[in-house]
Amino acid sequence: MGEDARLNEEEKLPKHVGCVLDGNRRFSRRLMLKPYMGHKLGAKKVKEFLRWCREIGIREVTFFTFSVENFDRPKKEFDYLMNLFAREFKNIINDKELYENKIKIRFIGRVWMFPKEVQEAMKELEEKTKRHDRYFVNFAMAYGGRSEIVDAAKKIVADVKNFKIDIDEINEDTIKEYLYMKSEPDMIIRTSGEVRTSGFLLYQSSYSEWFFVDKHWPEFEKEDFLKCIEEFKYRERRFGK
Repeated sequence: MGEDARLNEEEKLPKHVGCVLDGNRRFSRRLMLKPYMGHKLGAKKVKEFLRWCREIGIREVTFFTFSVENFDRPKKEFDYLMNLFAREFKNIINDKELYENKIKIRFIGRVWMFPKEVQEAMKELEEKTKRHDRYFVNFAMAYGGRSEIVDAAKKIVADVKNFKIDIDEINEDTIKEYLYMKSEPDMIIRTSGEVRTSGFLLYQSSYSEWFFVDKHWPEFEKEDFLKCIEEFKYRERRFGK
């Protein structure tokens, strides 16, 4: 492939991919395991997915990992998930790939809702990687699209009251500055055959290309990902024009 052709292919790639990690429990039930055991398989798939992204040159990924509504899960499953999060985040801190590839980790959402051990692991990961600048991974945790907009609105109102911003100067760019995350995904993949957005990045995804895949997240493979990427390349992104 010539240099011009290679650069043209790179331009067609999404720069930021979002993922709604759906189907862990259903996949687990299919294997006749405890429903919550599928989350461990799902965590393994996250690591694989990030490697696929690096291989083809995608620099930013945002995973919808745990919603605000997920706090209502049965206690046994919830406790298992909290232990899994704490353990996986601590393992990532010691993963040499994180430092070799200069991967920056961020957590977006109402992270204060999590148990102290999980919060501490999140903070340590963010602190250890805050200067990394080659790849960016965002975990939406205790996240809700409406919650994000409500929290942004509260911050804006507070700053208006404190004369930090003028109400007449508020526009779309202003609101973006107050969101958990300013970056907008070019494409979003949702697994498990569910055809809805579930409030994922409501503001940021207004022009994202959505891909709904029938496979559950733990069984999503590189071949499935590459099919989404190829389709993305041929979609015409009109941005309302």
